[in-house]
Amino acid sequence: MRTRRFFRKLTGRWRPDETSELGTSAIHGAALRALVKAAPPQLDGDHLDIGSGTGELLRAVQAHFAMQPFACDYTNRFMETPGQKVDIVDLNREALPYADNRFSLVTCLETVEHLENYRALIRDVYRVLRPGGVAIFSTPNVLNLRSRFRYFSSGFYNLFGPLALDRSNMHGARGHITPVNWFYFAHALVGAGFRNIEVTVDKYQRRSLPAYFLLLAPMRLANAVVYRRDQRKYMTLTEANAWMVRLMNSRDLLLGRSLIVSAAKP
Repeated sequence: MRTRRFFRKLTGRWRPDETSELGTSAIHGAALRALVKAAPPQLDGDHLDIGSGTGELLRAVQAHFAMQPFACDYTNRFMETPGQKVDIVDLNREALPYADNRFSLVTCLETVEHLENYRALIRDVYRVLRPGGVAIFSTPNVLNLRSRFRYFSSGFYNLFGPLALDRSNMHGARGHITPVNWFYFAHALVGAGFRNIEVTVDKYQRRSLPAYFLLLAPMRLANAVVYRRDQRKYMTLTEANAWMVRLMNSRDLLLGRSLIVSAAKP
């Protein structure tokens, strides 16, 4: 019984009715810290929040920066900020309804995992961001140890599981249809034209610490062999992408719950 409980804690369990666990202030706080680090000293202008939900992030950004808020989501029924207009867009079928080079800041938290084509959204975010502007993204970290163990045991990443065929309740974890690991996220950002890409996480999963210390050395040894093969045989590991690959097994990605990614438009 104890072994079973330990394994379930290590691998994590995806709950179909989990609609708000990741939409927490912890992610918003981490996004704000990433923004303060990535933003120019005087950040002003317009701020677009994609997947704006209740408007909590818009309010938090306004408390720190003098910016005009714009909200975008697939519905306006979650918005709790009085008078805040929400532009309703189906991002699986429509582009962002804004002009090129419009916004100084674009935030997009816990949204890309709900989309059929996250790369198209990243390109569109780049389009509407003005030169010198900053974008902040977040998505569940499918590379943490709990997620890797769950994938090993079931074939599903943490917070991603069997999907209902009726596509109901797409706002919550039932709507997590696209797991995106760090490398492919960074690859999409670079491909869209973003620079100064940084990644952090919202919080560590402390229950994974024993496994982290136990597995770190053998993982690094195995990675050295794999990286050498990728570099010499398949020639897929180069100087240009090596920094992204190295982060795949960093402490943050092995222990972090959600990825917080910042990027700038040159």
